[in-house]
Amino acid sequence: MLYFSKLKIAIIYTTILLLSFFSLVNFINNDDNLILSKKINLGLDLQGGSYLLLEVDSEPVIKEKLQNKLIFLRKDLKENNIQYKNLRIRNDAITFNLKREEVSNLENFLFNKENRINSYIDQYSAFEMELNILDDLAEFKYTKFGIIEIKNSTLESSLEIVRRRIDEVGTKDPTIIRRGNDRILIELPGLDDPNRIKNLLGKTANLSFRLVSDEEDNFGTELLFYENSNDQLRVNKRIILSGDNLENARPSFNNINNETVVSFSLDRSGTKKFARVTTNNVGKRLAIILDGKIVSAPEIREPIIGGNGQISGNFDIQSAGDLALLLRSGSLPAPLKIVEERTVGPDLGEDSINAGAFSLLIGFLLVVAYMIFKYKFLGLIANAALIINLLLLLGILTLLEATLTLPGIAGIILTVGMAVDANVLIFERIKEEMKTEKSSIYAFDMGYKNAQSAVVDANITTLISAAILYILGSGPVKGFAVTLGIGILTTLFSAYFFARHLSSLYVKNNKENKVSL
Repeated sequence: MLYFSKLKIAIIYTTILLLSFFSLVNFINNDDNLILSKKINLGLDLQGGSYLLLEVDSEPVIKEKLQNKLIFLRKDLKENNIQYKNLRIRNDAITFNLKREEVSNLENFLFNKENRINSYIDQYSAFEMELNILDDLAEFKYTKFGIIEIKNSTLESSLEIVRRRIDEVGTKDPTIIRRGNDRILIELPGLDDPNRIKNLLGKTANLSFRLVSDEEDNFGTELLFYENSNDQLRVNKRIILSGDNLENARPSFNNINNETVVSFSLDRSGTKKFARVTTNNVGKRLAIILDGKIVSAPEIREPIIGGNGQISGNFDIQSAGDLALLLRSGSLPAPLKIVEERTVGPDLGEDSINAGAFSLLIGFLLVVAYMIFKYKFLGLIANAALIINLLLLLGILTLLEATLTLPGIAGIILTVGMAVDANVLIFERIKEEMKTEKSSIYAFDMGYKNAQSAVVDANITTLISAAILYILGSGPVKGFAVTLGIGILTTLFSAYFFARHLSSLYVKNNKENKVSL
């Protein structure tokens, strides 16, 4: 146990030097160098920033999907000669009246796959939809499973788009995670003013192009307000182009009108649609609508066949950039509502760092003093192992570019105590061996060997707890679990490789004398 080959010694000290180097690069500012730019990031509670908890409103999605199903249902009922009337959406369900003799025909059509093998197969899935009939009223609505599926898919889509929008703003090291069935947690370290982010996340960014028209047709018309005024304009309900056809959007400057605009380009399908509509409607006005409000309604002066266009609307540079960002990142499937908001000032974060560092320093000094008092020279070895342990821990956190929070600092402080605990178990076991053995080398060798199972078992059980915390926890709890888990591994390395090697050198150099312990 006390014999170390040259290869093993080389591996031990190379690992220590390498990770110690990475722990020290936290004090070097060089963002241009790939290695030197690695840092331990400070969490929201340490450097200040903004905390937002968003709730996804899935009701509009459910209504929209029911509207789509109503269109399919109306078509299929007519094709299957099923007599009905008063087909409409009411209370999150499609309702209609039908005669009793039509009930069996309806059920057979809806839930018999053989009768609809070439139809929109998932429209009437029994797992997703259920049919309830009371007298002559049929109610077709989502099952609980169907609603859960809609909410899950809506939340996942919203999470991805929120992540895109925040990444485009350039916020450093944001935390964006799912919370429960309908909420999204956002932590933005270093962001003091969250108003711009809130404005970006508060917009669904549902873009559509519709013709201005006073004439009723199969689609109908509706009055919509302009975005920045109370003026109204009647537009056709038919959407001729949506934001899904956008390929890119960016702010630019129109030299003709001397105004800031948002330039956009369309994909191949959108280009064809836009060319056809603008060719057939020269002289008419085209309303550009964002989240139900008219941004602008320019006149179509000539066919637009290149797939490029501009959106004007009294923008400044930032508002144009924000609109372009929203259009690039895509529209949210459902509205988001801020249910909780907190802002942590940088002064409070600095106080937290100082308090954590002071706690770590006090704990470290007390442990160092106790180990020297209790174990003399071997106490110095244990303290050296403790310093190496902290350097290894910080080095690994730097390589991972982990985010350090207050619970993470607590995990580091706990690591200090656990690292000493391993050496205490080993030294006490060596004491027991020295009572019966005359050879110091043999006593040290058996002490390390016999204490190994106790040390490893104790650390493995703690490592399992850290793993469970990481899997089931979130945010700061995960930060604590990460530092604790890494601290356990570095503790075992520093105790059974670094400290054991120093102990072996000490014992071998004093084999003629009585080793004090």
